[in-house]
Amino acid sequence: MKVLIPSALYSYTGGATVEAMGDTLAVLLADLDRQYPGIRFRMIDEQDRMRPHIRFFVGGEQVRDLAQALRSTDEVIIVQALSGG
Repeated sequence: MKVLIPSALYSYTGGATVEAMGDTLAVLLADLDRQYPGIRFRMIDEQDRMRPHIRFFVGGEQVRDLAQALRSTDEVIIVQALSGG
């Protein structure tokens, strides 16, 4: 399925859009990490929780559970909040 990557993570993927597979968000993120080693840790912490500055959207709806079921036709959007001065 199509996954939109935030610009702060382009150094992993080389661009804004990638393809990944998974029947849940957790499996999709594991597939992303297989393709782009280290990217999952930038989004998911050591306790398998979503990092506070990361948001996942599936079909325009925010997802807060890694067990969220996905369909092959879904589009996943990853948003990363940025801060600074």
